[in-house]
Amino acid sequence: MDASNYRRVPVGVVAPRDAADVAATLAVCREHGVPVLPRGAGTSIAGQATGVGVVLDLTRHLRAIVSVDPAARTAVVQPGVVLDDLRAAARPHGLTFGPDPSTHSRCTLGGMIGNNACGSHSVAWGTTADNIHALSVATYGGEAARLGRGWDGLPDPLRAGLRDLVDRHLALLRTGFTADLPRRISGYALDALLPEAGVDLARAFCGSEGTLGVVTEATVRLVQAPPARALAILGYADESAAAEAAAGLLPYGPLTVEGMAEDLVRGGHDLPRGGAWLFVETGGETPAGARAAASAILRAADALDGAVVDDPAGQRALWRVREDAAGTATRMPDGSEAWPGWEDCAVPPARLGAYLRDFRALLADHGLRGTPYGHFGDGCIHVRIDFDLLSEDGVRRLRRFSEEVASLVVAHGGSLSGEHGDGLARAELLPKMYGDELVALFGRFKDVWDPAGGMNPGVLARPARLDENLRFAVLPRERVEVAFGYPHDGPGGGDFSAAVRRCVGVAKCRVGGPGAEPGSGPGVMCPSFRATGDEQHSTRGRARLLHEMLAGEVVTDGWRSTEVRDALDLCLSCKGCRSDCPVGVDMATYKAEFLHHHYAGRRRPAAHYAMGRLPQWLRGAAPFARVLNAAARVRPLADLAKRLGGIAPERTIPTLAPETFGRWLRRHMKDRTEVFATGRTAVLWPDTFTEHLSPSVGRSAVRVMEAAGIGIVPPPQGSRVCCGLTYVSTGQLDRARTVMRRTLDLMEPLLDAGLPVVVLEPSCAAALTTDLPELLGEDPRAARLAASVRTFAQALEECAPGWRPPRLDRRIAGQTHCHQHAVLGDEADRRLRERAGLSGELSGGCCGLAGNFGFERGHYEVSVACAEDQLLPSVRAAEKAAGEKSGERTEILADGFSCRTQLEQLGGHRSRHLAEVLAEGLEEARVLEKEKDKDKEKDREKGPEHGRE
Repeated sequence: MDASNYRRVPVGVVAPRDAADVAATLAVCREHGVPVLPRGAGTSIAGQATGVGVVLDLTRHLRAIVSVDPAARTAVVQPGVVLDDLRAAARPHGLTFGPDPSTHSRCTLGGMIGNNACGSHSVAWGTTADNIHALSVATYGGEAARLGRGWDGLPDPLRAGLRDLVDRHLALLRTGFTADLPRRISGYALDALLPEAGVDLARAFCGSEGTLGVVTEATVRLVQAPPARALAILGYADESAAAEAAAGLLPYGPLTVEGMAEDLVRGGHDLPRGGAWLFVETGGETPAGARAAASAILRAADALDGAVVDDPAGQRALWRVREDAAGTATRMPDGSEAWPGWEDCAVPPARLGAYLRDFRALLADHGLRGTPYGHFGDGCIHVRIDFDLLSEDGVRRLRRFSEEVASLVVAHGGSLSGEHGDGLARAELLPKMYGDELVALFGRFKDVWDPAGGMNPGVLARPARLDENLRFAVLPRERVEVAFGYPHDGPGGGDFSAAVRRCVGVAKCRVGGPGAEPGSGPGVMCPSFRATGDEQHSTRGRARLLHEMLAGEVVTDGWRSTEVRDALDLCLSCKGCRSDCPVGVDMATYKAEFLHHHYAGRRRPAAHYAMGRLPQWLRGAAPFARVLNAAARVRPLADLAKRLGGIAPERTIPTLAPETFGRWLRRHMKDRTEVFATGRTAVLWPDTFTEHLSPSVGRSAVRVMEAAGIGIVPPPQGSRVCCGLTYVSTGQLDRARTVMRRTLDLMEPLLDAGLPVVVLEPSCAAALTTDLPELLGEDPRAARLAASVRTFAQALEECAPGWRPPRLDRRIAGQTHCHQHAVLGDEADRRLRERAGLSGELSGGCCGLAGNFGFERGHYEVSVACAEDQLLPSVRAAEKAAGEKSGERTEILADGFSCRTQLEQLGGHRSRHLAEVLAEGLEEARVLEKEKDKDKEKDREKGPEHGRE
């Protein structure tokens, strides 16, 4: 599958290391008559990146930037190069690659050439075809070609065939194409071979969707990147008004003119007044110049309201809304599903307003809904529509609508595809746009290049029907019995097939990977893919394997599947995808669900018993902590314990606390008599890690909360309450539910009192917030406890809003816990750190230990790779910077026990929970105040003369 509605099963996948591997693969496939599909990141939305033969995965190895020539403004790249990597290489020279699809963080140059990709800056810099200088291509027939201007780079038979084709159809080529349409992407660009066009073979090859040959190297043109940019945000009454205004802004030379309506912008926003908006970006040599250009557009635009944003952070936040639209638009406001299928048509910009009105009317006629958005300055519209792709009637409606909207686009002088290509979704309809004669010529053009028909058959020339190969046809129609509630998936929730269908393939989870810049890409998702670069270890890859498991055609043994188990094995359950994926795929939950079924009635891996039941073992071990710690220091005993427990031999067994946090807290609270005001009392949750492994975090939290005037209530039988995290992460869901129900029984009196529950360990807080209500959805107490959970910083802000923390004035480094990033949010933590004078940013990503994951045998190397992606480099850089500045202190923050353990075991870095840092600050302030009091007392003893001195 790609990012479309389509699914075609290949016979295999090859990851070539060089052009010779590509040629060898083509030779073997040619000998056996097997089709070939070259594929980049697989983000195509029309199905052209699905194939029935051998798929060439060009992203694994062919990702070198061969050279950058600043003087010539060109770069030589391999087809698997990710666009953002090319832009990063060009940036030091003040250059960039102009086309920039919203998938720029993962799309490849080869894929962009195959689709003739465009992006939001095409009004300034054109399509990919406008920015290609030359291409090296391997054909299915075994020939090598060098494509540029003129016929010279072609082997003789290919050159003769193409020249003859052009010479015999000059009149048709001169009259069959719309010349004034900036986003004409559909079909083959045969008019680029006309003599008056300069016979541009590279341009004619762009947009051929893998049907002519395989690009092995490309020389691309670079453009001057404006040193400064500004963004004019213009509000209009509706999208048609915005669309009609867009064309009038083009004479002002903007870099982008993007549009979207309010039905795409969910929730609150700070956009200007209106029901639709244009995002108009301008460039300049200076910030003032860029702002002046944006201000001129704001004055010239006939908008209801508007604003100019020139700070980079504000611009990035606005562009994220636009770039995530491909995922956001896959859900209607009521949660129902929406799909591509009529994803990116384009009309002349001056016709866009009228087209959108007619398009909305056509949607209503068919009882469909969609949220148009896109490149208004180029007349290109993206839209996801709530097609019913599961029933026969729904598929018939897809066909009827597609045929009618194709006629509508043509009536407005448009192109069926304005960016993403025709693929399986629209190629069948090309006769409506070009007529039968020109479409027949497309077929002959492909035959000259590929007489054996081996390159990506069923696409563009002699296409498959648009209602064939739909990826949902193979899914079961009955609901799958599951443990989690999946409240947002399917009518009434609880539909695992609908949960798996969430993945639409936009591949934001493929950001980064081996060879990428450290920290490339925001957020957390997906740490295992960033470590291995293997598609099956991406969130998307795992979702697609679960899809095949449900389909039962390729993966035939259902929940017992070893293929799915192996792919999920390296999932860290970081929950990063829950927030970073535009459609909220939650692979941690899917993994737990799978493991629950996979091991039902079967023996589990040793680590599931050792670490999955960690709370149970630690409670039993607590009285013998000193003896067990001594035994763990005896290497043969430690090695035996690790071997029996399925623990990686490279790991050190954590030290047990001689005194548990709960025991200390009972002793501490024994003589407390303070009475706290209503709203200033909270339950302090004794999570397993704080209780048995890092009680200093709990003690510090108590000191800080008491200093802030917050009363602390321990849960009844505190050592017995548990969030169930370790049971969930290992898929022991029956046991998890038992533990959670016991916890609810114990917590019920405190829930009735309405007290907030402060959880110091982010992973436990996330489990209580998400896993608990999704596993025990039938118990109203689960939702009540989930709603009561607060992080340490949230509790201080809520219960003691006027309290001022000690002023520490230090730089910080470390990492926001991945579960906090994904589920809890860190806004309160940021505000608390700012008030305490802790400056700097924490890194994203995952520490790689992730609870039991990094301790399990076989995971050590991936665990280290995850830590080396963002966390360890940021900490080493901060420590180096502090060492270079005498007297400066850098505080390494890590609220999660796993994060602190990873930092210690991999680099000897001492890190602390924010509560520990604040408690130390309070103690330092207390000591300082005590010393001041002593000095004052000495002054008084010396008499009034000393005071006057």
